[in-house]
Amino acid sequence: MQWLMRFRILWGIHKSFHNIHPAPSQLRCRSLSEVGAPRWNDYEVPEEFNFASCVLDYWAQMEKEGKRGPNPAFWWVNGQGDEVKWSFREIADLTRRTANILTQTCGLQQGDLLALILPRVPEWWLVAVGCMRTGIIFMPATIMLKAKDILYRLQMSKAKGIVTTDTLASDVDSMASECPSLKTKLLVSDHSREGWLDFRSLVKSASPEHTCIKSKTTDPMVIFFTSGTTGFPKMAKHSHGLALQPSFPTSRKIRSLKTSDVSWCLSDSGWILATMGTLVEPWTAGCTVFIHHLPQFDTKVIIQALLKYPINQFYGAPSIFRMILQQDFTSIRFPALEHCCTGGEVLWPKDQEEWKRRTGLLLYNVYGQSETGIICATLREMKIKPGFLGKASPPYDVQVIDDKGSILPPNTEGNIGIRIKPARPVTLFMCYEGNPEKTAEVECGDFFNTGDRGMMDEEGYICFLGRSDDIINASGYRIGPAEVESALMEHPAVAESAVVSSPDPIRGEVVKAFIVLTPQFLSHDKDQLTKELQDHVKSVTAPYKYPRKVEFVPDLPKTITGKIKRKELQKKEKGQM
Repeated sequence: MQWLMRFRILWGIHKSFHNIHPAPSQLRCRSLSEVGAPRWNDYEVPEEFNFASCVLDYWAQMEKEGKRGPNPAFWWVNGQGDEVKWSFREIADLTRRTANILTQTCGLQQGDLLALILPRVPEWWLVAVGCMRTGIIFMPATIMLKAKDILYRLQMSKAKGIVTTDTLASDVDSMASECPSLKTKLLVSDHSREGWLDFRSLVKSASPEHTCIKSKTTDPMVIFFTSGTTGFPKMAKHSHGLALQPSFPTSRKIRSLKTSDVSWCLSDSGWILATMGTLVEPWTAGCTVFIHHLPQFDTKVIIQALLKYPINQFYGAPSIFRMILQQDFTSIRFPALEHCCTGGEVLWPKDQEEWKRRTGLLLYNVYGQSETGIICATLREMKIKPGFLGKASPPYDVQVIDDKGSILPPNTEGNIGIRIKPARPVTLFMCYEGNPEKTAEVECGDFFNTGDRGMMDEEGYICFLGRSDDIINASGYRIGPAEVESALMEHPAVAESAVVSSPDPIRGEVVKAFIVLTPQFLSHDKDQLTKELQDHVKSVTAPYKYPRKVEFVPDLPKTITGKIKRKELQKKEKGQM
């Protein structure tokens, strides 16, 4: 890590910069107060777009001309006191070097696939942008993958390269013979390994001279493996148009980021939220991306960081906010924090209310998928409606549809759909790579069927009711887990809950709730408490939805970003059949 911190000394970054693309002519005459990266209206799509040249290099040019403040573009810290700060000019230099490594040293070409399996280390950002510059399609993945998961991804994608760390290198070596397409392996480490290229050494010696490709907006840029709620993960392929989304006016209003902001999005590096929330969105606005290495999820470390650093924009899964609220404080004020945004799972009204009461801050909701980016959101200028995600975010036309693609009236449960005819939004995934059947399956009339259930009220606010494949069918009644979880969360005994289907010899399946109790209810009689919670759910929602099975647990299984692993709980239940 020392090489990153000594960057300015090692490479003389303040020398003149080459190949920095000037801002578009309509932007060059702006005053400092009007500086902003290129933008379009909500439905205008340029023929050519590349985030690296159109946005990142633009901000590098603004820095060179003294038209951007002194805040770093990238600010990385870890638990050992190490710190890395880069300007846009430094990132531009480093990502050009990375682009040269990928093409000249590794021999990769535009259209080749590269697996990117790194934790939250600075090199992740260099490789992602380096791929954009070269047209190499990068495939982010979480470092929590096991050997069989990596093998599946390498074989399915026919990836020609991989970038990873010591932790997973031996797994990759053990399966290399089963991956004939894999030609190059890059290691991010302070140690060398036979058969692997040393990324950190190569960056030091690589040329900073590189000309970004002229990519069409519709050219492929990135592939995200879906979470695989049904079957094996699918490869959702996106074009460069995905990185255009934060340039649309409505998308800019979701968080209203400014160049002076310090934004911390707490996402695992393998998910679409990392690509959008820790790279594309904040850098489109020209603000500082803050990253804490955080190898293990630790609520206390998150709280300390929010107290210590000037973070004024915070973005994470609802369970992160929930776990902060479970800490022992009646009220807490984070000195710099101004705006909090959450997405990725259901946000309970109870948590929204409690967050505001104890921190003085509102908690705004966003909703999206690996296939879509942000679908809808509650903008900062909108009123918050508890229990609702927000309104559709252009360029998406979002409707609640039936199974044939017909639009349903307000307050009617159905499938959340995105209009794809007559024109498919450029920010929507291109296809499931190598799987035309699955691509066709999600088309429903004029709409892309997200697979999520929901309803829309008269004002256009959308309510999420659960995944269609998570729907519990008990005695002919269709029950969304989110509805039951929402009801449970209203009871003071419930700190957290996760609802799944459980096999039943009579009803086929029934509702089961895994519940983490609040401290004051830990000593209560469990049988009595079970009945009380069942009665509570019956009283606040349709009685047939109540959990016939309740299991009290000390905690719920979570990902590194704090999202509840509902599939793990579901597998446990199915294993008991």
